[in-house]
Amino acid sequence: MRKFLIAGNWKMFLDRESAIALAREIVDGMPKRPFIDVAIFPPAVFIEAVAKAVEGSTIAVGAQNLHYETEGAFTGEISSKMVLTSGGRVVIIGHSERRNIFGESDEFIQRKVKRALDDNLVPVLCIGEKLEQRKAGETESVLNRQLNGSLREIEITDPDKIVLAYEPVWAIGTGVVATPEQAQDAHSFVRDWIRSRYGDIADGLRILYGGSVKPDNAESLLVQPDVDGALIGGASLSSKGFCEIIEIAERLQTR
Repeated sequence: MRKFLIAGNWKMFLDRESAIALAREIVDGMPKRPFIDVAIFPPAVFIEAVAKAVEGSTIAVGAQNLHYETEGAFTGEISSKMVLTSGGRVVIIGHSERRNIFGESDEFIQRKVKRALDDNLVPVLCIGEKLEQRKAGETESVLNRQLNGSLREIEITDPDKIVLAYEPVWAIGTGVVATPEQAQDAHSFVRDWIRSRYGDIADGLRILYGGSVKPDNAESLLVQPDVDGALIGGASLSSKGFCEIIEIAERLQTR
């Protein structure tokens, strides 16, 4: 059984003190020796402070983005070295907001994935379709295109070195969540795609669901056979709600 990963994407929220306080509240509210993995992604300027706040716990801290170059004249960007030396171990790449608001292409995202893997950061690669694409029956073709582009020439030999996250764009921050059946269908397609490219790696690679996950719908999603955790936005900004989801995943992991 794959170990659940519950990840909180704090996006562009919180100030320094509230970020530190939230991190400490999560540490206090979750099991000391959990059977699942937990990661939090604060704004980049708070990575080091949050990493110190969770020091001694099992929580991984990561970045919400990075550049594919090691350094250079890229104003406002951050490098993998900056993330690593600030205490980050994981990084979100290709989030729908990066794709759709900032215009990041699959090719651009592929370079970021390669940089993260080369520098021993675990990328959480996000994929997912827009509402009009789902209505047009294009979900699988969109996922196929994004996977082909984002993982082009990427070698995966260890399923623990990368995580995928299926996030239907129409369910992010809208309060609308994919039905468990919709989530499972998409996750099954993604796992079959990984199997066709990487073989048995697919059995151990984790695929998270992201899109309006909350305590009241988390269990119905996490019990799906190909859903291995959640990438949580708004609900991760409340230690109570986030820890409730952790408790649900912990219970399902150990049943």
